[in-house]
Amino acid sequence: MFTSQGPTFRELTVQALSSIERGYDLLAPKFDHTPFRTPDRFLGEVARTLGPLGPFDAGLDVCCGTGAGVRALTPLCRERVTGVDFSAGMLATARETPGDEGSDRPAVEWVRADARALPFSGAFDLAVSFGAFGHFLPAERPGLFAEVHRALRPGGMFAFPIGAPPPLDTPLYWTLLGFDAVMRVRNLLWRPKFVMYYRTFPLRGVREDLLRAGFTVELLPLEEFGRRPDGSPNCRLVVARRS
Repeated sequence: MFTSQGPTFRELTVQALSSIERGYDLLAPKFDHTPFRTPDRFLGEVARTLGPLGPFDAGLDVCCGTGAGVRALTPLCRERVTGVDFSAGMLATARETPGDEGSDRPAVEWVRADARALPFSGAFDLAVSFGAFGHFLPAERPGLFAEVHRALRPGGMFAFPIGAPPPLDTPLYWTLLGFDAVMRVRNLLWRPKFVMYYRTFPLRGVREDLLRAGFTVELLPLEEFGRRPDGSPNCRLVVARRS
């Protein structure tokens, strides 16, 4: 939910009528007080699931925003953690947000770059991403995954959570459908475009694109979030390894 410290309706409107980069530059100072920021409960469960799959030396948070994912990665990595985002405003807020310090903590760095053209090659053991894939159209996924593949060392891991689609008879299904419909109309009528869709990242298509990019793919249940009536998990962690 939005809090009193979050953006006003006017500020959200200005953001929604901006480009993705400019919109997040404007939202950055108040981003952590919006429902768009990945909850700590979610970050913690992903970190707990990844822990036994380590150890990791170097970690990368793709589309790191204000750095919540980077801070979740630091206990898992021994040498360094890098956050990459193309919004200068989000990175500035990330740099200003205090994190855990100590001699046993890895170095943290922030890099401004487009995830579709990452400035890394064979540099990381682990890459993660939280809540950013709606900003990429389905046709962009293969290129995005290829960039992450290139950034990883052989055997490196790309991990991200993905939720099960809500059932047709739930309010959430219709809310997401309506949001995507409004966003499509907005992008037909207004420039610059603001790409953010909730229903363009289906597990089947994502898995196929990861395999084509050279990953092997494993799915791990995030049990913290329960299971559906048919026994399938409400949320999975996609673990893609560079083979």
